[in-house]
Amino acid sequence: MSRRKARELAFKVLFQVDQVDADPREAFDYLLKEAPLPEKDSEFAWALIVGAVDKLEALDANLAQYSKEWTVQRMPSVDRNLLRLASYEILYLEGAQAVVAIDEAIEISKRYSEPASVGFINAILDKIREGKQ
Repeated sequence: MSRRKARELAFKVLFQVDQVDADPREAFDYLLKEAPLPEKDSEFAWALIVGAVDKLEALDANLAQYSKEWTVQRMPSVDRNLLRLASYEILYLEGAQAVVAIDEAIEISKRYSEPASVGFINAILDKIREGKQ
């Protein structure tokens, strides 16, 4: 469960970076003060944030490839940033299990996005998972 909290924290930071051009480290530190995580989980969250920010252009290009009817910028920002986070984990994080990343993104979307987004997020991430194999 704490890994989910780490992913949720990483998602919130990515959302802030996307929406208000927040400094990732400042947003991370602020959110970590609000909801502390064990060191191992905060390190995991930070690795997700840094990786997703560093690979943002490649992640968005990949999302655009699999999302034929929505440009990345037209996607709801919650969905866009959950997709970026999970895509980074699937494509770049060593030892990551794609099905876990997908399930976690779906669960987080149930809390922060619209009910219809679950199917959209699942479909895009599943295509990314299949494309990686």
